[in-house]
Amino acid sequence: MNWEQLLSLKRHGDKGKRLRKEQDETRLGFEVDYDRIIFSSAFRSLQDKTQVIPLPISVGSKKDFVHTRLTHSLEVSVVGRSLGRIAGKRILARHPHLSEVHGYHFNDFGAIVAAAALAHDIGNPPFGHSGEKAIGNYFQQGNGKKYKAFLSNEEYQDLIDFEGNANGFKLLSESKEGVPGGLRLSYATLGTFMKYPKASLPKKPTNHIADKKFGFFQSEKDFFLEVVEEIGLKGNPKNPGIGFYRHPLTYLVEAADDICYTIIDFEDGINLGLIPEEYALEYLINLVKDNINTKKYNAMKHSSNRLSYLRALAINTLITDAVEVFEQNEAQILEGEFDSALLDKGKYKAQIDDIIKLSVEKVYQSTEVIDKEVAGYKIISDILDVYTTALVNTKEGKGTNYDRLLLQSLPENYKSTNGSIYKILLDTCCFVASLSDSAAVHIHNKLMGKQF
Repeated sequence: MNWEQLLSLKRHGDKGKRLRKEQDETRLGFEVDYDRIIFSSAFRSLQDKTQVIPLPISVGSKKDFVHTRLTHSLEVSVVGRSLGRIAGKRILARHPHLSEVHGYHFNDFGAIVAAAALAHDIGNPPFGHSGEKAIGNYFQQGNGKKYKAFLSNEEYQDLIDFEGNANGFKLLSESKEGVPGGLRLSYATLGTFMKYPKASLPKKPTNHIADKKFGFFQSEKDFFLEVVEEIGLKGNPKNPGIGFYRHPLTYLVEAADDICYTIIDFEDGINLGLIPEEYALEYLINLVKDNINTKKYNAMKHSSNRLSYLRALAINTLITDAVEVFEQNEAQILEGEFDSALLDKGKYKAQIDDIIKLSVEKVYQSTEVIDKEVAGYKIISDILDVYTTALVNTKEGKGTNYDRLLLQSLPENYKSTNGSIYKILLDTCCFVASLSDSAAVHIHNKLMGKQF
């Protein structure tokens, strides 16, 4: 892989190349990507999607602010921008022709990573981390398994392993009537967004981190391959034709996400009393002990200030560590030979593992989180069952009056029954995934007759 291709400014529908030297410096193409994402309806819906801890939440008598998918995404974007800028400076120093010949600046790297990081959760369903599993479970073990006979193996795998990353790629790039190419993001940003550049099958063909999940549905295969060819992603010889190694900047997006959920989810747990404060501060101090200003820390009288200081220091420490690993392994990354997350190769892996272990025990497995995920399974399954039944019945000419009423309640772009069974089922999954937590609850109540 080479940086000239990887930094492509091309967008869907372009007939010629977009040159970096011809860009308007007041609003670069990569910055346009960020703007288009942040003004999209799909991004706005993240404000009412659970990150980990459901909102509102009470722990004992304490009620407090916690992160949603939207606030998490904004924070990941900020961290990603810093990672991209720092790494960009070092890449340009190592490859000066990128600046001298093509006109790239270190801010370009920051803008690409920031935009991809902003969108990294845009395709995730409601109800936290179990939303994807709830959709997959409906088709693998629920009423949806009856559709298997109508689908290819790859199409069925798309459904039973429904993946937020693949849905995100669909949201960002799918053409709609009068809107070709979706948000029409630059191919550099789309490539950086693709955390797992492979199809749903074969499942985990190697232990390489790019093969952990999948990044596109069969419905987006052609456009996925167009992006891959333009930016020059290297093919995975163990998964020829439909499996590729990552865009190098994807590692920085992943690092930004890892840093934020490790530290911020931990902070939420502390603020809500799920993790004992003094006990938790020790974990953070272990992470930043080489960088902490002890005099400054001890002068802080309030625990909230101490926690904020340690959080900021921890994030900065991990940013520095991630960039060091990236720089040391740039050649291997460009060859597709770097097979792990950056932080997994960093010097703070043991401290991160300790923090995550405590978060799993005290936060991710707390009663509040489990109750929300259990409810989410039922809500998602019921909504999918009602709408897929109505849509398929209508396609087969067996639609009832109730089915017709249901179709009228769907948004216009999800009503069509002209496509294949796969398209109908996948579109319905994407409709459910687009819902905020409260919208899903509202629709479920209506379908179950609890509205009035």
